[in-house]
Amino acid sequence: MIQRLFVIICLLPLNQAALPLVINTWQFKNAANAAWSTLQKGGSVLDAVERGCAQCELEQCDGSVGFGGSPDERGETTLDAMIMNGDTMGVGAVADLRRVKNAVGVARAVMEHTEHTFIVGESATIFAENMGFVSEDLSTNKSIAIFSQWLQQNCQPNYRKNVFPDASKSCGPYKPNAKLWKPKNLKGNFDPSSHDTIGMIAIGKNGQVAAATSTNGATHKIPGRVGDSPVAGAGAYADSTAGGAAATGDGDIMMRFLPSFLAVDLMRNGAQPTVACKTAISRIKKYYPDFFGAIICANTTGGYGAACNKRTGFSQFPFMVVNPQTNQSQLQTVDCF
Repeated sequence: MIQRLFVIICLLPLNQAALPLVINTWQFKNAANAAWSTLQKGGSVLDAVERGCAQCELEQCDGSVGFGGSPDERGETTLDAMIMNGDTMGVGAVADLRRVKNAVGVARAVMEHTEHTFIVGESATIFAENMGFVSEDLSTNKSIAIFSQWLQQNCQPNYRKNVFPDASKSCGPYKPNAKLWKPKNLKGNFDPSSHDTIGMIAIGKNGQVAAATSTNGATHKIPGRVGDSPVAGAGAYADSTAGGAAATGDGDIMMRFLPSFLAVDLMRNGAQPTVACKTAISRIKKYYPDFFGAIICANTTGGYGAACNKRTGFSQFPFMVVNPQTNQSQLQTVDCF
């Protein structure tokens, strides 16, 4: 009997539902391992997603998370982050955070030390300093070089439209153009290699769900721009009665559809994680067929899935998974559609 049971366990597929679970966007292995280690040491799912995203902030994952990446039009790096407790539906978020490296930590402080959900800009920095976070320059030699090269290229690419002088040929300052032009296409203005937000979901052994995100946003963004990552329901969502989801990609487009909320709501109504993910992507694809984006989903039994929109240069989406079957971060991929 013991031998038969052993054989059955060994033959279980690696992607079968199991708890606890950590899943995050992109091939950020160390982030997944940090979150898993936190759970193994008795930490909560909130601790796990915070620690996982903080690891990416420290490592400057792909240059799109943490300090020293994605300088805006003024050459400054600013950070966005959020964290959500699926047990209480509590959320903390910051955006346009300046001079503080641990954005996800500040987001958690917003959730745990204020009655608010979202704090932005210089006021978020002041709040962080009052909470004991260190203020320091977020620029690096690399981010300064990226900004300098951009200036030399007449500020190309940028996110301006319907302005004078012509934003496709020159730098600002810009003024509104009296004649509004129709967009040439609906592809968006994003390079996958420069917008790899980390989104992470952790589910405890009893089904507790938490989610978090962290990013330095779009390279050469207009100062003050906030994308989807820190917005609950867009960048990520967690509900311990259903599951969690986290999105990555062209945040200016994706936030209009609240894909993470949609995916979790679909799982609440019985959809499997992969189906929920695909439906959320399809909803956006209907209006923006060539948008850049992906989403991960997980339910409260440990089932998980992912989906992405197929476009030039982006046909597969990598993500990390850790559960009792792997016991260490495992890279998985999904074919985009």
